[in-house]
Amino acid sequence: MAESEKAAKASAREVDVSPKWAREVCRRIKGMKISEARELLERVVERKELIPYRRYKKKRAHHAQSRGPGGYPVKVARIMLKLLDGLEANAEFKGLELDSLRIVHAAAHKGRRISRYIERAFGRSTPYDKTLTHIELVAVGEP
Repeated sequence: MAESEKAAKASAREVDVSPKWAREVCRRIKGMKISEARELLERVVERKELIPYRRYKKKRAHHAQSRGPGGYPVKVARIMLKLLDGLEANAEFKGLELDSLRIVHAAAHKGRRISRYIERAFGRSTPYDKTLTHIELVAVGEP
């Protein structure tokens, strides 16, 4: 059986979440089984478990639970839960066993930038850009 036949993919394009926090969540769930990742993300939404921030951590509070900087990226966690639903549906459609699926690839990339402006005094304006995010997940069944 080819590798692509054992893998299920799901992606979310141009989602309005922070690419930095999405990267940290992807780093945390990579290597987990789908059920473990779902439980973790549900605990994050309930604000019961932190996601440790490893790269984008300047001026972030340190917490005992994450042994360093961390936070509750609730908006990202909700999007990732929907993405996990899609991943499970794609795996089920391919006939893969859901209990043995492990997330082998989880990545967040910057998407399109929407330019906006904030009006300022004396006829000036300041650029105010919003960056959208692409998130992709790949799960492979264990032999």
